[in-house]
Amino acid sequence: MQDLNGAIISFKADFLNELNAADSEKSLDQVRISFLGRSGKIVELMNSIKELSAEDKKIFGPLLNELKKSCEEAFEQKKKLIEDLTLKAAGTKKESFDVTSYKTNQLKGSLHPYTHVKEQIENVFISMGYKIVEGPELEDDYHNFGALNIPSDHPARDIQDTFWLDLPGKLMRTHTSNAQVHVMELGKLPLAVFSTGRCYRNEATDASHDFVFMQAECLVIDKNISLANLFATIKVLLQAIFERDNLNIRVRPGYFPFVEPGIEVDMECPFCKAGCSVCKKTRWIEMGGSGLVHPNVLKSCGIDSDEYSGFAFGFGLTRLVMLKYGINDVRLLNSGKLEFLEQFK
Repeated sequence: MQDLNGAIISFKADFLNELNAADSEKSLDQVRISFLGRSGKIVELMNSIKELSAEDKKIFGPLLNELKKSCEEAFEQKKKLIEDLTLKAAGTKKESFDVTSYKTNQLKGSLHPYTHVKEQIENVFISMGYKIVEGPELEDDYHNFGALNIPSDHPARDIQDTFWLDLPGKLMRTHTSNAQVHVMELGKLPLAVFSTGRCYRNEATDASHDFVFMQAECLVIDKNISLANLFATIKVLLQAIFERDNLNIRVRPGYFPFVEPGIEVDMECPFCKAGCSVCKKTRWIEMGGSGLVHPNVLKSCGIDSDEYSGFAFGFGLTRLVMLKYGINDVRLLNSGKLEFLEQFK
């Protein structure tokens, strides 16, 4: 009995000393674990009364309960005090923060020119109600060729030097048009989507060609879609990219197996009025292919070509970037050279 009484006095003294010395949430939690936790000293004291007589239990039981209660209250008061001090210190630090200070020789990152143009184009299409979609770069023959009206014996395959993989029927996509097929297969009509991404073709690399390049694709499927809708969309896009409200386009017949009729689109040169090296003195720059979606493509994706029509166009995003920023060598875009990238902050 005498030992237990001394243990209670010693526990209380040790607890208060440790509690007063705690000056952080971490040290305070150590006090809680050591004294008030499930394996703490208070549990040892509570368990010690099991060996006492019934009369002593009536005396020390309430004492231990009161001890535990008072220690827990003291702990909560200390916890609140530390929390208040922490918040006050954080507020003081925030108030005294010097917004004019800086570190010398800090490196500053910049967006890649691809990213600048991609975000600009996506903002244009989002403003017109389009949905931005993506397609897989690792594709199968059907989604890259077959569904786009390019069967296995079609001559159009000859102009696309494809990276075929060891996996049966698998290839690296040759264009971003595969994203259109995946979207059309969902059958959620009408639809207006835009996608960008990497494409791969097995060709030699030089100043104007690379085996990895970026494309941009647009697809609209609805009732009563016409070439007028296509031309208006292309014009709005090019005017936004080159920041010229009076930029004109012209169209020429062209062949693409997934559209009928097929249209080649030329843009009025935004850099000159009488001919320059960019437009090769012609005042016009070839931009890419477009047209109304071929009925065979609609049918292959389960869309009724008698009820629905659509337009699609695909431009080389790499070409757009080079034109916009006057880049004369496509290899610079993937070079990783800081002196080149730092121009586009």
